[in-house]
Amino acid sequence: MRRPLLQPWLFVAPALLLISLTVLVPALMALVMSFTRSGLDVSEPLQFIGLANLQRLAADPMFLRVLGTTALYLVGVVPPIVLGALALAVLVNRSLPGMHWFRGAFYTPVLVSIVVAAIAFRWLYAENGLINGWASALLGEGFEAIGFLSDPWLALPSVMLVTLWKGLGYYMVIFLAGLQGIPKDLYEAAELDGCRGWRQHLDITLPLLRPYVALVAVISAIAATKVFEEVFLMTQGGPADSTRTVVYYVYDLAFQELEISYACTAGLALFLVVLLLGLLQQSLKAGSTTLKD
Repeated sequence: MRRPLLQPWLFVAPALLLISLTVLVPALMALVMSFTRSGLDVSEPLQFIGLANLQRLAADPMFLRVLGTTALYLVGVVPPIVLGALALAVLVNRSLPGMHWFRGAFYTPVLVSIVVAAIAFRWLYAENGLINGWASALLGEGFEAIGFLSDPWLALPSVMLVTLWKGLGYYMVIFLAGLQGIPKDLYEAAELDGCRGWRQHLDITLPLLRPYVALVAVISAIAATKVFEEVFLMTQGGPADSTRTVVYYVYDLAFQELEISYACTAGLALFLVVLLLGLLQQSLKAGSTTLKD
């Protein structure tokens, strides 16, 4: 009788062991270290300092600044992703010749490595790059090169554009799955009642895709909160810390300033934010299931 109950656990045991060693154990160690004072020297014993790191974090002006930058990143990325991916899904959800090629073209950026994408956009944004080169050719010798990554006002939107370009195709597929699950009879009945064009999408598509909108919004918000690669490869937090996000600040604390314990405390604060977003996703999912029932 015990064998059937034990057999499934034997199959998942390697995965559980790997997750424990790479995720759970480091997370617990980071939690413990957030209440201590330590550096990179592992020979030194940990000094328990209680909530001192949390108090320092609450009064840290740089942490408050990077928290605001991360919030701006979230606000600047999530609404365009939701609206843009939904618009693309509606556009490609048509039975037209060659439409599958358009779907593949819009999804292609998802397959591109973020490292390749960031390096390519950094070259495009450069003062002697393609964008400034085209603008100079069109506007003449009086054109001054635009510092997309050197201007504090332009750097953050420029990095956001990479995240949008990379993620739109992925979220488009989620919306496309939802669109293809809507019965066509609803649109035909609406057309007989005189409801055509975008009015159909307002009255039928958007209400039925509400769970997908909530899912995409929360997933993209979590991804925007944890953004790191784009910042690291394109600006390294500059210029003037205008693109320094929470994750990059944690990296900077741990590997540049060597304040491991304080970096763990900042990472713990980020974990709580992501956890709240995850709980929000679960509550929205449960609410949509209740409505369906």
